[in-house]
Amino acid sequence: MNNPSNIERLVYDFLKELGEDPTREGLERTPARVAKAYEYLTSGYQQRVEDVLNDALFTEEYDEMVVVKDIDYFSLCEHHLLPFFGRAHIAYMPSRKIVGLSKIPRLVEMFSRRLQVQERLTTQIAHTIDDVLQPRGVAVVVEGLHLCMLMRGVEKQNSKAVTSAMLGAFRDRPETRAEFMELIKSRGMML
Repeated sequence: MNNPSNIERLVYDFLKELGEDPTREGLERTPARVAKAYEYLTSGYQQRVEDVLNDALFTEEYDEMVVVKDIDYFSLCEHHLLPFFGRAHIAYMPSRKIVGLSKIPRLVEMFSRRLQVQERLTTQIAHTIDDVLQPRGVAVVVEGLHLCMLMRGVEKQNSKAVTSAMLGAFRDRPETRAEFMELIKSRGMML
């Protein structure tokens, strides 16, 4: 290990604690690979909402629901450091401000690239959109498959977690929430 990082040294020691030989051919570069992988998988800590949105806020008189659905994400469970992944579905009802559509998946990416629990991921996305846009309502539904449930513990292979955060009109108006839920339920493009 030439000039190893702290993470590399920890992974090296971890491999030894597991009873492995970190110097054997298949493992000799593993500490560096793991350090690089975790740097990428937790890159959301290096990002700020302001940088992600990058001045992509616009004044617009659009007053209907804006929905971005089926946003793939990957994250790490903070309890076991095992992956969880799935899809996020997001809607907001503008109140004079809209955000560039590509920025919504970027927000999901920023928050998912941190050690997380799905519940916090869901509310962080919702509250950020609410704070930045001050819309009439925000809805976020996140579906996730958690390897900590699939590979260990209860080992239930088809268990999917679904979390939601409903703010403003989506919380107060059942018909608005129902419209959103119907829109995210449909699959495929309508084009």
